[in-house]
Amino acid sequence: MTSAQAVTVATMEEVLAAFNRHDLDAIMAFFAEDAVLEMPRGPEPWGARSVGKAAVREGLAARFAGLPDVRYSEDRHFVCGDRGVSEWLLTGRTTAGERVAVRGCDLWEFRDGLIARKDSYWKIVE
Repeated sequence: MTSAQAVTVATMEEVLAAFNRHDLDAIMAFFAEDAVLEMPRGPEPWGARSVGKAAVREGLAARFAGLPDVRYSEDRHFVCGDRGVSEWLLTGRTTAGERVAVRGCDLWEFRDGLIARKDSYWKIVE
């Protein structure tokens, strides 16, 4: 993606497809160098935060390691200017064999056609 490209729903579908392939190189091509990733779980109210492309890659690699078959489906996306939202069903199994199935969403911020911030939220299943 170049800075001249506008982010569209099709772009968001491409990002999700890269996530479902667990293709870190393809995923990271969508992120800005100073991107921020905020995961749904972590030690702070915003979850675990990774800042910078290298740290974002590391955070996403940890997600794939912890849920090796993670998949996003039942997805819907919208983009409005430099913001976007994705809704999805995340499914997979942890390395301990625990099944995970949660509804969630990502709040996206874009700058110059790249992802500047990805903030993820999950429903809590009890």
